[in-house]
Amino acid sequence: MPRAKSFDPDVAVEQAMQVFWRKGYARTTPQDLVDALGIGRGSLYNAFAGKRDLFERALRRYQAGETVRVIEVLDGPGSPRERVRAALHLVLEAGAADTERRGCLATNTAVEISDDEIVNLLVRRIFDRQHEAFRGAIDEGRRSGEFAAEVDPDAAANFLLATINGMRVLAKADPRPERRAGLVEMAMRAL
Repeated sequence: MPRAKSFDPDVAVEQAMQVFWRKGYARTTPQDLVDALGIGRGSLYNAFAGKRDLFERALRRYQAGETVRVIEVLDGPGSPRERVRAALHLVLEAGAADTERRGCLATNTAVEISDDEIVNLLVRRIFDRQHEAFRGAIDEGRRSGEFAAEVDPDAAANFLLATINGMRVLAKADPRPERRAGLVEMAMRAL
């Protein structure tokens, strides 16, 4: 009997995340995962209890890695207005650079899998973290006078969260740059 191939579970989750991100949950087959991870089907099920478990782990990895970039910009140095603008530009540029047109794994998952309580909770956590980072920058900007005092930080953060997710969907569906031109400045004017 051939000996099972050993593998690093962290690397396997990263590779699985890439497959799910590119293909979506429903279109990813166990064979896709076996091929991407370079392990046998038995090893896949022994290590991860199946596709569903591996997907949850991949989504958690995405939350810990990919979604942090926007938060780091919003929580970083500089004026609140410039941090918000930079976060919007980051999303816009990431969409333009995404030649595979994968979009955002969290946004894709929210659209694809709306009836799964655990998956929805994971997606909500991602969106909540981004919302709080936007809210914090806006609230700081209100206190410093960079944003008008009447700007509601929660409503503005929700607007910006919807804006970045819309930008991601546009980039995935229509890669033409003219479709996304002016979105950042339009969003900034709304603040």
